[in-house]
Amino acid sequence: MDIIIILLALFFLMFVAYRGFSVILFAPIAALFAVLLTEPGHVLPFFSGVFMEKMVGFIKLYFPVFLLGAIFGKVIEMSGFAKSITQFVIKLIGPARAMLAIVLVGAILTYGGVSLFVVAFALYPFAAELFKLADIPKRLIPGTIALGAFTFTMDAFPGSPQIQNIIPTSFFGTTTWAAPWLGFIGGMFVFILGMVYLEWRRRQAAAKGEGYGTGHSNEPEKIESENLPNAFIAILPLILVGVFNKWFTVLIPKYYGKTFDFSAIGMKNVPEIQIPSLAAVWAVEGALIIGIVTVLLFSFKRIKDNFNKGLNLSIGGALLATLNTASEYGFGGVIAALPGFTAVNTAMSNTIKDPLVNEAVTTTTLAGITGSASGGMSIALATMSETYIAQANKLGIDPEVLHRVASMASGGMDTLPHNGAVITLLAVTGLTHKQAYIDIFAMTIIKTVAVFVIIGLYYMLGIV
Repeated sequence: MDIIIILLALFFLMFVAYRGFSVILFAPIAALFAVLLTEPGHVLPFFSGVFMEKMVGFIKLYFPVFLLGAIFGKVIEMSGFAKSITQFVIKLIGPARAMLAIVLVGAILTYGGVSLFVVAFALYPFAAELFKLADIPKRLIPGTIALGAFTFTMDAFPGSPQIQNIIPTSFFGTTTWAAPWLGFIGGMFVFILGMVYLEWRRRQAAAKGEGYGTGHSNEPEKIESENLPNAFIAILPLILVGVFNKWFTVLIPKYYGKTFDFSAIGMKNVPEIQIPSLAAVWAVEGALIIGIVTVLLFSFKRIKDNFNKGLNLSIGGALLATLNTASEYGFGGVIAALPGFTAVNTAMSNTIKDPLVNEAVTTTTLAGITGSASGGMSIALATMSETYIAQANKLGIDPEVLHRVASMASGGMDTLPHNGAVITLLAVTGLTHKQAYIDIFAMTIIKTVAVFVIIGLYYMLGIV
């Protein structure tokens, strides 16, 4: 019964998200509905002590990233930088490869360490311009951005600085470069299959005479093609964001150390903060500020007339995206605290005996239930990592393989309709689940299959 309760809550939230209802309202309703069916007297404590704590904690940590990411995307759009780069790419590779261009730019940004949420904001203006010029349906933009930002460079390619590739290091004593060949092969599997799927969808639409379409929501403002900035200047802010993000990631922990003690500067009532848990967020924020300032320095004359309007629009978008994702985070926190969640975890752990398959199924299932790749993986590894290590030692399985399987599995079924990144991406592009989710789900299936492909390769060929 406990398991049925959490499944009911999960399916209800996925249903309302798919139908276009706001998860800001329905995520707490779904979570508290599950608590009500489990123990009615716990509803109010769970609302204040779990849901709101998780939600507010997410906002406290990530709202500046969402805000700066939205502003960065907006100034890139208003300055004409997006259109300049778009036209350069069209000339370079041709309009037929617009999808490939967006996937590659998204991959470069995420592999450079830019937050997935920031990539959604930053890529959309480019994607809209490219898809218009190539006359590709707008509804294919979310699936294209998802392939570039939420898949192979997030958790498969070795060395990825994304959190999904960092979490396993603390459990298995590995580095982010764990199992490089398996990661590369798995990543290329996702990339190639994803591109084949997207091109098939594009050709399908073209055969029906379907173009970009009109009357869409949240369209980037029209930028005149005359006197556009030089494409190499236009791409400079993107390069600087990637470079400074990496530089700040290294510099901040060296400067501050592991903790910052406020009592050392006379503030005795403020608790110390742990620098490693904040360094990556601070690094992204600092890099985005540099990116925004760079755009303003090179193109302030073009932006200044509509700057206030654009700023207000980007702030509104950032608020909506943050609250959507934070509500999902709160939902996942409540579900993870219920007995049914423990029962699901225990059942999977006891049923599947092979450690790699067990790890893959457990991690991707929990990521799907919580709607969070990092959340699902953290729960799975916190409860099962020692068991996986013991079983792997008996079978002679390299811990690096455990790392890569966990990382890639976390990015499998996490992108169900209630996932925060999915909802943010759809909100940014002005599309609904009904219009565009099917292509995101196709990426979900492909990256889930990729985990079992690398497990099979490891057992057949011993590749690490």
